[in-house]
Amino acid sequence: MKTEASMSTLRRMTSTTPTALWNDSCSIRELTSSIETNGTVGATCNPVIVLGVLKKEWALWKDRIPELIREMPGASDEQVAWRLVEEMSIKAAGVLKPVFDRERGKNGRLSIQTDPKLYRNAAAIVEQAVHFSGLAPNMIVKIPVTRAGVEAIEEATFRGVSINATVSFTLPQAIAVAEAVERGLSRREKAGQDIASMGPVCTLMVGRLDDWLKVVAEKQNIIADPWAFDWAGVAVMKKAYRIYRQRGYRLRLLSAAFRNHLHWSQFIGGDVVISPPFEWQVRYNASDVQVKNRMDDPVDPGILSELEKFADFRRAYDEAGMAPEEFDAFGATGRTLRQFCKATDDLVSLVRDIMIPNPDA
Repeated sequence: MKTEASMSTLRRMTSTTPTALWNDSCSIRELTSSIETNGTVGATCNPVIVLGVLKKEWALWKDRIPELIREMPGASDEQVAWRLVEEMSIKAAGVLKPVFDRERGKNGRLSIQTDPKLYRNAAAIVEQAVHFSGLAPNMIVKIPVTRAGVEAIEEATFRGVSINATVSFTLPQAIAVAEAVERGLSRREKAGQDIASMGPVCTLMVGRLDDWLKVVAEKQNIIADPWAFDWAGVAVMKKAYRIYRQRGYRLRLLSAAFRNHLHWSQFIGGDVVISPPFEWQVRYNASDVQVKNRMDDPVDPGILSELEKFADFRRAYDEAGMAPEEFDAFGATGRTLRQFCKATDDLVSLVRDIMIPNPDA
């Protein structure tokens, strides 16, 4: 048995605190290493990640894509691309299944993302979420926190889907997700359906809020302490965590979109999920950052004062800062949806180039 001194930094976190580690990739090589070295208990798949995995592990997939095209003779390039996402997700879910069984559904899940282009259509999101949930017993399904997404989160939860709310950056979104999950769980309980094995989470893409405020500073010629930007997402996550505990919401928060070590180190000790890419895990393990409880440490009031120069931070930090009808128009939401849609298009284009070879090449 390893002593604490011989453990990796992240293994010490997962072994000595309630903070869980998920791997922000479905690469089997990276996931297996992360489980063995760091105690990882979850992972993620989406079109962005699939493109990255294909670049890193092309040898493992270059023959499978033509096979899928042959196996699906009437399918479009988009349908083949999504089948590829499903296959990668199923493989990673299999690696995590022993963890899922051991932890009775709280962890051990593979997070698969619904098509970002459906962000305005609640019924279509729910239909795809239910399908994805059935691919493996330990799937958790990503749904964007748009106006339609909040509606879909409640209905999918009611239908037994463990959801992972994504495209989420603000306290109003985190509260809307929690309330939607609670409504779905309550409806399910009243219908006599099981909820004990469900494991919903709400992602806060902390680094993307930081990114957006930097864009706003340039657009609006606002001068702020440069150090303050790195704390915007942290401040929102900590405030959301306090409210979640006070109200007893039956889901956990998840930190994603890593830009610096604060997006990990400031959440250690909380009953939350940290989901960095494998490359960030390597950096954390090589760092001199101590594993200690910082989740309950408040953000410096001086930093909050700097951040409050930005109307979009005030909207993000105030529970009443935005209504669900305003989620779609928030700057970080638009930037993220556009990136996710572009990655989906790129994945489809990759499949199309194999399906319809360029005769002039």
